[in-house]
Amino acid sequence: MLDELIVRNLGVLEEARIEPGPGLTVVTGETGAGKTLLLGALRMLLGQSARADLIGPFGGEAVAEGRFLDARGREIGAGRRLTAGGRSRAYLDGAVASAAALDAATAGLVEIVGQHDQLALTRPTEVRQLVDGRLDAEGREARRRYAEAWEAHRRLLAAQAAIGGDRPALERELDLSRHQAREISTAGFRAGDDVELEIRLGRLRNAETLRDRLTEAIDGVEQARDGLGSAVAALRKAVALDPEMAAVLGEVEALESGVGESAVSLGRGAESLETEPGALDDAESVLHAMSDLRRRYGPTLDDVLAFGERAERRSAELHELLSRAETIDQEMVAAAAALVAVGSELRAARSRAAGELATAAIEHLGELGFSDPLVEPSIADAEPGPSGADSVSLLFASDRRLTPGDIARVASGGELSRLILSLRLAGGVGDVETLVFDEIDAGVGGATALAMGRKLAALAAARQVLCVTHLPQVAAFADVHYVVERDDVSAGVRRVEGSHRREELARMLAGLPDSERGREAADELLALASGT
Repeated sequence: MLDELIVRNLGVLEEARIEPGPGLTVVTGETGAGKTLLLGALRMLLGQSARADLIGPFGGEAVAEGRFLDARGREIGAGRRLTAGGRSRAYLDGAVASAAALDAATAGLVEIVGQHDQLALTRPTEVRQLVDGRLDAEGREARRRYAEAWEAHRRLLAAQAAIGGDRPALERELDLSRHQAREISTAGFRAGDDVELEIRLGRLRNAETLRDRLTEAIDGVEQARDGLGSAVAALRKAVALDPEMAAVLGEVEALESGVGESAVSLGRGAESLETEPGALDDAESVLHAMSDLRRRYGPTLDDVLAFGERAERRSAELHELLSRAETIDQEMVAAAAALVAVGSELRAARSRAAGELATAAIEHLGELGFSDPLVEPSIADAEPGPSGADSVSLLFASDRRLTPGDIARVASGGELSRLILSLRLAGGVGDVETLVFDEIDAGVGGATALAMGRKLAALAAARQVLCVTHLPQVAAFADVHYVVERDDVSAGVRRVEGSHRREELARMLAGLPDSERGREAADELLALASGT
């Protein structure tokens, strides 16, 4: 939903800020006050084109900023600056972005229904979603099974494409992968063996020097232990004469014990030195084998082992793929037949749902001023795709005596807005978060206007609806009401509540905000809208 919209220096709007909130928000004002400029700012934030002539006289650039909330409550901050010459700069969450990035970030959040807009609902995919919203339990089950059948068909296509027409090449790749996996596995290396081998080689290559140094160290430690033994014997005699020397005796005894342990460790180290003939040659041979693997499969032993695991997995994949090569054509035929069968079931379910949608939409249209409208669903066979094996569209005629045609071609601006409103109500809640109507009231008045207000309020119960309107009958149903007011070349926006809203409705009804009769009529209209 649109949480906040800020506009500066856009046409006559010097500065404006609105917070639509949930439910129905209306924007009213005198003709030419600048109401639709707010929607122009919103279009800029959606990544649509912006004209340099929209820059107002209050600075060198026009600015539009907004905050959106998606279905998960995540905030999306968008901004657009339009400078002289038609150049614009876009911002997304405070960072420089492109207009295309704004479009992608806000896709599915806002749909603007204007007098001359080509709406999303004129696209087959959108109409299909609307029809699917009315599917019965059987239809929803058919759609689920179709999705499963399509996924199975897609996997078979991928497998078939992977096999292609060059089976010998796959067999050669299988042989190579098996050889690589076997060669690495047979070497018997494990993670960390390279570190241990380097340490062992260092010992073997320097065994004689190590032995000499350890012998020197052992001699020195033995001498120290002999000296400490004499010191311990002397201190024991001293303690017999002076008990306070016991602490010093303990320290020296600990030194003697530690030196003794060091002597044992040095002896073990000397004994562990490998002296067998050929040990160094064997270690060098192991290093050569490891280096050969690293040269072919990766700079480190870890890389080699990882390559071996991948080769093993690839071997299994290729083996399975080649095993299926004999039967995949038959599997494809069966999968295609299953897809067609369940696609036919889904098409029948959509036909039922589309008929119900059209009936409900016609009823709404009748309440919105159409005498005998026609909404005719058209569901034709099509190449199977992710969403079905049919093409869904709606034909429209404002009167049954006219030839129905494509919505975008035969519906006028005012008809289009009311048709979309009726379809939205008939189809239930769609995917779009915010639905915006720009002067939906063209050619509407009286009881039809009241019906339109009620229907917009009903639509706003499930989503955010923003409506620029001249109709007091529509404005009376609003949860939030903004007025655009113009003073010569400058216009501003204010939220009206209580008595101020009453005065605005009186102005819209009679053109006289201070008229007592106008206020009474406004009160009556508000009471009617609130159901009191």
